[in-house]
Amino acid sequence: MTVHVLSERQINLEAAQVLIHHMSPSKATRFWASWQVGEGDYLAIREQLFQKETVSSLYKQIKKFQEKQKK
Repeated sequence: MTVHVLSERQINLEAAQVLIHHMSPSKATRFWASWQVGEGDYLAIREQLFQKETVSSLYKQIKKFQEKQKK
């Protein structure tokens, strides 16, 4: 049996994706800011998370999220 151990970076990226999926972008960002003060490289993580996004696509996601929150 082979056990695959994920790197810390892979675990952090997966956790970030879960937060983005279940929280508003502003709440997720505030969480990261308070949780990792002085640690990590948010700019590198941000590039990975949002590499395929545009302002327009992010706007659509935010609007969709906000509409879901109203229900």
